[in-house]
Amino acid sequence: MADSVRRKLRILFASAEAVPFCKTGGLGDVAGSLPRALKHAGAKVAVILPKYGSIPGEYQEQMKHVADFYVPLAWRSVYCGIEKLTFRGLDFYFVDNEAYFKRDGLYGYFDDGERFAFFSKAICEAISKVPELECDVLHCNDWQTAMAPVFLREFYNQIPVCQNVKTIFTVHNVKFQGQFSDKVLNDILGLADVPAARDQLYCAPQAINYMKGALLYSDVITTVSPSYANELQMPFYGEGMDSIFRRRAGSLHGILNGIDTTDWNPKTDPTIPQNYSVEDLSGKAEDKRALQEEFGLDQDPTRPLAVMVGRLTKQKGLDLVRYSMNALMSRGVQVAVLGTGDKDYEDSFKYFDWKYGNQMAARIAFDSALSHRMYAGADLFLMPSEFEPCGLSQMIAMRYGTLPVVRETGGLRDSVQPYNQFTGEGTGFSFSNMNADEMAECLLNACEVFWTNKDAWHQLQVQAMSEDFSWRRAANEYMDIYHDLHPEVTRYNKRRDI
Repeated sequence: MADSVRRKLRILFASAEAVPFCKTGGLGDVAGSLPRALKHAGAKVAVILPKYGSIPGEYQEQMKHVADFYVPLAWRSVYCGIEKLTFRGLDFYFVDNEAYFKRDGLYGYFDDGERFAFFSKAICEAISKVPELECDVLHCNDWQTAMAPVFLREFYNQIPVCQNVKTIFTVHNVKFQGQFSDKVLNDILGLADVPAARDQLYCAPQAINYMKGALLYSDVITTVSPSYANELQMPFYGEGMDSIFRRRAGSLHGILNGIDTTDWNPKTDPTIPQNYSVEDLSGKAEDKRALQEEFGLDQDPTRPLAVMVGRLTKQKGLDLVRYSMNALMSRGVQVAVLGTGDKDYEDSFKYFDWKYGNQMAARIAFDSALSHRMYAGADLFLMPSEFEPCGLSQMIAMRYGTLPVVRETGGLRDSVQPYNQFTGEGTGFSFSNMNADEMAECLLNACEVFWTNKDAWHQLQVQAMSEDFSWRRAANEYMDIYHDLHPEVTRYNKRRDI
């Protein structure tokens, strides 16, 4: 073992998106928050991501050119610039190539396989060529960065600054793996003549899988909740990768994500009508009245208001909601939905909005400010997901004293403690099976507590709002993994709150 040294661990956090620069989903929130928490926990952290054309001009104008070089990508050499921006005390580096990234969107293009192979290779080149990006740990996220651990092992293991770099790969959603024609092995990846890589990347005849490469090449695999780490080892959830997750179970860790507790704080949130806190929940009643008025619902404090915020897709358990809508309406429950997604679900909720008038409302839109008002004004947050790697919405709802009703899967199981009527314990309500009647019964049982036991309801709100969903906890768990990979680097400072 190398002699012990006392310095900060150097972490390079690679992601295809990060708030506030670019975001399509939860990965953007993680990449914008977790690295900052790691810095507070004692690491030296930098984030690297593509320089998309859609990044707001106010940020692009602040970027400073750090380096440029050419990235070898099979038979071609492709220009790469490295731009730097320090935002809220954290260093962000942007991989610049306008041909690949100066587009309106982030993903969904015919050449995504080439674009993100370039991004992964550019990360490795940057580590080897840009001194300030030298690192002890390269932490990659999802399929867009999955080839970096493969490239690092196969092409950069003779370069001194790369030899001791350890790799971590985090699976945020295994459904999206980056599968492409095996023609990219030779024409883009340059790995056709590397038997170990070639054989391990194949996932089907004439098809390769970027995520599979990362799962087999990375030193450690993590995912975004303990329960999801277990589920990934099952055929139903593993999306064809379950055998790899079982084989690597000893290197697989589930670490529950956090939320930005500054942005999501009912005590200081500027977007809600009335602020409140765990010590004084009285303002929440006005937020509910205002939300009912905004949605055109009956302004009746005795009616439980359940909301849903997020993508309108099958994964979110919306078939259960559609099936149960008549039963919920007949019991006097109010429902409000905000989101966009599959047209079939959008049309269904528009229909329910029309049919039930002042009892059900749907806003088919993306509206961040409205989502804040919904979290603050609702009594219940409905999230009956078929699967949910982590989920942030249920944590945000609890932060606002809005009790979640969830299916027991993934991060929902790990973050929501079901109500126990005998002990008073709990932070929400949960059910087990993908069954509409079971979901409706769970939701109506929650409403029964709302109607008949105000003291228990208030105590549940207090317990939910008192949960610690900050990134401090997750950052400390990641720091343990980093130090296990580099035991020669002693801890720079003790853990402390963020």
